[in-house]
Formats: sequence, C-alpha cells, structure tokens
Amino acid sequence: MRRNRWRCCMLLITILLLAGGCARAGDDNNNVKTLKNEKKGSQSAAISILANLHTSTVPPDRIERMLEEKTGTMLDIQWVPDGSYEEKLNAALATESLPQAVFLKNSASLVMLRSAIRDGQFWEIGTMLDQYPNLKRLNREVLSNTAVDGKWYGLYQERPLSRQGVIYRQDWAERLGLQSPATVDKLYTMIKRFTLDDPDGNGMADTIGLTDRNDLIYGAFKTVSSYFGTPNEWGVNDGRLQPEFMFTEYMETMKFFRKLHQEQLMNVDFPVMGKVDQQQLFIDGKAGVYIGALGDVVSLYAKLKEQHPEASLDVENRVKGPKGYGIWSTPGYGSIVLFPKSAIPTEDRLREVLAFFDQLMEPEIANMIYWGMENEHYRVEEGKVIPSDDYARLSEEVRPYLALQIGGHSTIPGLLDVGYSWPTRVKAEQLVKDNDQQLIHDPTESLESVTYNNKGVMLQTIISDATYNFIIGEIDEAGFDSAIAEWKEQGGAKVIEEFSEAYRKQQDQ
Repeated sequence: MRRNRWRCCMLLITILLLAGGCARAGDDNNNVKTLKNEKKGSQSAAISILANLHTSTVPPDRIERMLEEKTGTMLDIQWVPDGSYEEKLNAALATESLPQAVFLKNSASLVMLRSAIRDGQFWEIGTMLDQYPNLKRLNREVLSNTAVDGKWYGLYQERPLSRQGVIYRQDWAERLGLQSPATVDKLYTMIKRFTLDDPDGNGMADTIGLTDRNDLIYGAFKTVSSYFGTPNEWGVNDGRLQPEFMFTEYMETMKFFRKLHQEQLMNVDFPVMGKVDQQQLFIDGKAGVYIGALGDVVSLYAKLKEQHPEASLDVENRVKGPKGYGIWSTPGYGSIVLFPKSAIPTEDRLREVLAFFDQLMEPEIANMIYWGMENEHYRVEEGKVIPSDDYARLSEEVRPYLALQIGGHSTIPGLLDVGYSWPTRVKAEQLVKDNDQQLIHDPTESLESVTYNNKGVMLQTIISDATYNFIIGEIDEAGFDSAIAEWKEQGGAKVIEEFSEAYRKQQDQ
C-alpha cells in the first residue's frame, strides 16, 4: 500500500513536470514554427526530432537556423525536459505520434524498445551506413552494442566508458581539515561534516552534505553502489546471472543512503527532484558534494563562482570500498537516435534523413553543435578551443544542442579539443581516463531476454519503487525482499533463466 501511494505521488509529480515543461517548450517552439513556415519553400526537406533538454529553458533558435542553412533542412525540434523525457517518449510511442528522429536517453531505453523494434516499428539502418562518408566512420564495435538481433537500428553519441566520480567543495574541506574522500567511510564523514560543522563559516545550520536527484543510474546511487562492489546491472553467482539488487552490496548501498536520509545529511526530497534543482542546491552553496559525471564540474563551478567567488572545487574518482575499487561502465555510447516507420514511410525518405545526420558529422557543423559559434561562444588558440567565460550564455545557447550530436572525437577527425586552463578541469579529464582501470562491466550487454524486453519497464518499476521506499524508511529489509519476490513472480524469475542460459551459451563459444 505504501509503495502504491509512493508511486501515485511520483506519477502526479511527473505529470505536473511534463505539463509544465512541455508547455514552456511548446510556446517557444510554436514561435519558431511560425517563422519556419514562412521559409519552408526554400528548404529541400523537413525533419522532426524529439530531443532531450538538459537545461532549464528551451534554447534560442540561432544555432538551429544555422543548421538549417548549412544542411538545407527545415527542423522541427521538440525539446522535452530531461525529467519527463521517458514519459513523453512512451506516450508518443503509444499514440503513434513519434517524430522522424527519436533520441533515446541511454542503453536502458533501447532495451525497453526492443519489442517495438522487433515489431518493425523502426527502420534498420545498418546496411545503409557505408553509403554515407561520415556515418560509415562510426565504430562497429559500439554499433554492435546497440544491435537488436545482430542488426543496427540507431546512430549513437560517443561517450567515455565511465565519467562518474565525486565533485566536492574543496574550500569547505580545507576549512574543516578534510582530505579527498578516498574511501566510502571518508565520503560519509565529508557528507556528515559538510552538514553539521558549518563548512561555509556563516554560523548557521544551512548546509547539507550531498545533493541528489530522482535517478538511480546517473544520480549518486549507482556510482556509490559501485564503490560498495555491486555488479553493474547483473552479476554472476555460481555460474548463473542474478540482478544487481539481489546482491548484498546493493543492500549495503541502500543502507548507506538510508542513513544519509535519516540523518538529513542530504536533500530528503531527492526522490522527486530533477537534475536542474539538484545542481542548484550545489550552485547556491547549500550542498557540498555532487556525485555524477566528473565533467559537470565545469558548469557547476562557473555558476557557483557567480554567487560564491571564494569557492573552489576538487574531484575524486577512486573511492575504495569493502572490495576495493570499481566504477560501473557504459557500453561506449550515450544517447541513440532511432527512425520510426510511422513518421518515415519510405526508404527514400529514410535516406534523406540519414543524409542530414551524416552532415551533422561534418567538422564545421559538428563543432558548431559541440562548441557553438566561433569568436562568440569560443575562440581557437593553437588548434584548441577556449570556451567563453560567459558560461550562462553557453548553457543557454549551446549546451542543449549537444543532444543532437552524432559520433564524437574518435569518429569526427576535425572535431576540436578543448584547451584546458583550469587545473580542476584537467584533473577531471584525467580521472575519466583513469576510470578505465577500474571498470565494472554489465555481463548482459550483448545478451537477450525476451521476457525482459516485454516486461522490463514494469519489472524495473517494482525495484525502483522499493529502493526509494527503503531509503526513505517506508519499508525495511523484509519489505524489500517482498518486492524481489513480486519481481520474480511478475516475470523476473524467467528473466534470470533466460539471461543465465544466454550467458552459458556465450561462455561455451
């Protein structure tokens, strides 16, 4: 009953976020469409795109107009806030109202759509890629990680295998005599003292240690779970695969967060907080630890120093837990773009859409998507990008368009690298590379479970609800065990059998 009440609460908040976010996006996009309709005749093609918005507002359309000009394509971009993107995608899929290009947030989203892909709702594109000078440079191994039944249906955005780590207020740590949180115990101590020991020196009890959000993967939970030694999604136990939440280490991670929550060392409303609000607590100087992508240190610092010019930040990627070091690994890609047949009725039209995405990998266009307009958003010195100091402008005008990126530095020869001047940014990049030495891979990445394809969303909801409810104290260990039993009964037991059988066959090859 409590889990149901919690789910209803989450659903209500999601609906409100979706309505508000889409309304803002819709107002701006309607204004853009009015202008575009006036010039529609000058464009050779029109492409509609569903894109994930990671910033708080829809970007100005200047870069969009430049993309239209350079590619000869009229664009209709539907910007959907990150926190409600999955709901928007699922609603569009259910009502057959998908646009021509659909960006999925991550590999988990792709898994959930495997059934729809098998049903023929999306175009297979693998046999066409060699016909395009830029798309054919996409990494075959990464493409294979996106495959369904050995066939390629999507283009990908290149990502490091792991960008995860800890970002923290270095000035607070120095004031309290704390070292880098190199162990789980030291991480807890830092979070606790950042809450209780007046780290900002203002004489008020107005800070918390950790800021987190309603994301068990890209928020703090999965990264900390890696520190405890939890497998990545699935692990091997006596030759059989088991889901991560059936391992002791997952329970220990939940207990860690439950303790933080009970002691109010973190934002207690994190299960209903999105990324923008999570980061705002850090930017406002109300929280001192942020666990997520190490690259976020740049945007966090740029915004933080506007309010707190005395602030300094540091980063850590090696946090030793009971079993040593570890960090969960991605399959080498972030977002994936699929092409619905309901919106693209013919193969000829598909080729035109693919030609547009091929153009996005041209160095001039790729740099505009990645960095913005030269001499406005960045300058080039000795062949390296020096971004503008006006990070607020970069965040508003440029960062949203990263959602359209295809490939990355290893597949676009002319894509510029940044020239780092801030030591902490240099360190963050080094730690991302160092993460390759402690990766925890998902053994099911190339495996198949028909039951999981069909019931994965429902099954994951059972565990996500139970995880949040355990952390906030709504259920105990017995309650979580009951959720696992429900997960098994609803199809999870079959998922274990199917993944384990596929794993055995893989090992015998």
